Amino acid sequence: MSTAVDSLHLTDQVLVALRRIMRATDLHSRQLLRRFGITGPQLLVLREIGVRGELSGSALARAISVSLPTATDIAARLETRGLATRRRNASDRRQVMVSLTDEGRRILDAAPPPLQDSLINHLVVLPEWEQTQILSVLQRVVAMMEADELPASPILTTGRVERPPADRPNRIVAADRPRRAAEAAKGSHDTN
Repeated sequence: MSTAVDSLHLTDQVLVALRRIMRATDLHSRQLLRRFGITGPQLLVLREIGVRGELSGSALARAISVSLPTATDIAARLETRGLATRRRNASDRRQVMVSLTDEGRRILDAAPPPLQDSLINHLVVLPEWEQTQILSVLQRVVAMMEADELPASPILTTGRVERPPADRPNRIVAADRPRRAAEAAKGSHDTN
């Protein structure tokens, strides 16, 4: 740390560290959008399809830890951009299969890895006790910010990408329809 940060009160240093994390996430997201025209979640979808080949929407949602509606929305946006295609499964018409286009493969090959890859690569080499300590501190910060009830998926990006609670299936239930309709009307999924 620089001496300017060292001279800050300890609580201010915590805020600076949090701000740096938020800025790094935002800068990565902006770079992806500016250079490649895709978001972090879209990059994850492209990568997953690139690694595993054609996937159903539900398999894709499970693979990147998001809800089925979120995965469907991301795939639709990629299709609109010409980076992915969606087609009905011939043997099960309820399933929509998603695959990469040549342009999607080109973008995937040129784009930097998702931001969380770097963090994960650094975390996994730490001893388990240190990984647990980091998790504990971060969970404490989340609780102190009263954010422990906010839904989140393991994707470092700006904007909203949700993972449904473990006790809720990856589908829209009747009670969710009014809320989801209101969110869609406000454009709340524009960052996917």
